Amino acid sequence: MHPSDPIISSWQATLDLGFERRGESTRLVRCAHHGPLRVQKALYPEGPDPCHAIVLHPPAGIAGGDRLQIDIELGADAQVLLTTPGAGKWYRSAGPLAEQLVSLKVGAGATAEWLPQESIVFSGAEARMHTTIDLAAGARFLGLETLCFGRRASGERFARGSLQLASDIRLDGRLLWQERGRIGGGSALLESPIGLAGYSLCSTVLAAGVDIDVETLAACRNASSREAGAQFGVSAMPGLFVGRYLGHSAEAARDWFVTLWQHLRPIIVGREAVLPRIWNT
Repeated sequence: MHPSDPIISSWQATLDLGFERRGESTRLVRCAHHGPLRVQKALYPEGPDPCHAIVLHPPAGIAGGDRLQIDIELGADAQVLLTTPGAGKWYRSAGPLAEQLVSLKVGAGATAEWLPQESIVFSGAEARMHTTIDLAAGARFLGLETLCFGRRASGERFARGSLQLASDIRLDGRLLWQERGRIGGGSALLESPIGLAGYSLCSTVLAAGVDIDVETLAACRNASSREAGAQFGVSAMPGLFVGRYLGHSAEAARDWFVTLWQHLRPIIVGREAVLPRIWNT
């Protein structure tokens, strides 16, 4: 163990959330947890819909041996936006793997927005992140994942350790998206043009369950970044939209996402984009 490693016991934490439409509003009807994962209350900053929920992990960091399981289920026609209160931190490990497994099941006609803030992967972390999205017929999903490798502000590069990534999206049982990756600390992939191309941050935006029209796609392609030298782009396939960002600034990546969100959300959710208040704290 590195002398500066935090001394933290392993957590085996679970969070089970269920949302249902009740009248004109979406309600949090099931909230069960074990260990340090929870949602304190349902929030309604936009009116009766959608329901906003902030997923809390009080230790703030994920250490080797930790396993976080988050299961979220939306009933028919529910509308939910989920985010986190701040950046997640994946600490260096003495060997044990740290895992985060997220499962979203979205009922017919429901919409789920999974918008966690960025994850910072420390050099020496041994991490695995797996996200599974199951959409019923007519369901829609909008998701964001931003990964920061090392702590650039502190001069730390992602020199050792590894991050395993997996994501799956299914619509009515049909596979729309599947991605697998392993990024090793200090590996050639960090510098390769087919990898991170020397950047320390990558962000992915995924929208599923709706075809993006030509005008909206063009508006997303015109989105710019205030970060000099950043690379980004978007593409659309039947029922699926993908956006990618490579850079060094989490703030600039978020600004780019918000621009995309302003164009995508009216189509996917039927509402204008409203930033979660917790993003401003």
